[in-house]
Amino acid sequence: MRWLWPLFLLWGCSAQPPIPPGGIVSNNPCIDAILAEVAAPGQIAAVSSYSHDPVSGSAPLDWARAHPALGTSAEEIIAAKPRLVLTGNLASSGTNAVLSKAGVKLLAFGVPVSVAESVAQVRAVADALGRGEAGEELVRRIENAVKPSPLQGSRTAIIWQGGGFVAGEGTLQDELLIQAGFTNASAQYGLRQWDILPVETLLRNPPNMIFMPSSALGEEQRALTARVKLLGRVKGKARVLAFPDKLLFCGGPTIVEAMRVLKS
Repeated sequence: MRWLWPLFLLWGCSAQPPIPPGGIVSNNPCIDAILAEVAAPGQIAAVSSYSHDPVSGSAPLDWARAHPALGTSAEEIIAAKPRLVLTGNLASSGTNAVLSKAGVKLLAFGVPVSVAESVAQVRAVADALGRGEAGEELVRRIENAVKPSPLQGSRTAIIWQGGGFVAGEGTLQDELLIQAGFTNASAQYGLRQWDILPVETLLRNPPNMIFMPSSALGEEQRALTARVKLLGRVKGKARVLAFPDKLLFCGGPTIVEAMRVLKS
């Protein structure tokens, strides 16, 4: 899912309050989403600057903006004087090496590619905060959300996102589609794990359901409008439902909302 991360664009923001020293900080927006569910009040000193963006953030915006924002540079993180850094794919291995050399304690997390990996990540984050019980409550919500639909495999579907990207076999989104009762149609188009599906191919042989964004920004909004207009040709053959791009960025509590959309 490395192609997703350029979607997290930096934006101008107002002056932030100083980050309290000696706290737990995160520069990973996916981990922020977990922290919003499991952390105790006052336990988190700063969150990723990406979580302050209503388009790309996965944590609740009000919760995220109640905390100072932290970037991904080693200098900025060291200046915050944290006692623990929760980091991940947005911090390069070089940054993490600098932090380790400076004696900063950190835990690095990748992007889960399955429900099982996502559950393990929730538990690891919760345990790091001494919040195991809150972690288990979130795990229960995730596991309840992914209970298989009785319509297992009876309909074909595709998650067709910005730029025509499709989540194929071996992705978390593929697993969620299956649990929601669909057969992922990506295989019938000969697509890889993450691949691009041209609109012309989709129009020739549409699945039963097409999940795609309902809004975007700038040039992407114009491209989305054009795709929606073209998809008017599949009326009666396929149903098109809104599936925000941000539901592709992370696992954790995002799974609960993604399954609500997929099962709607």
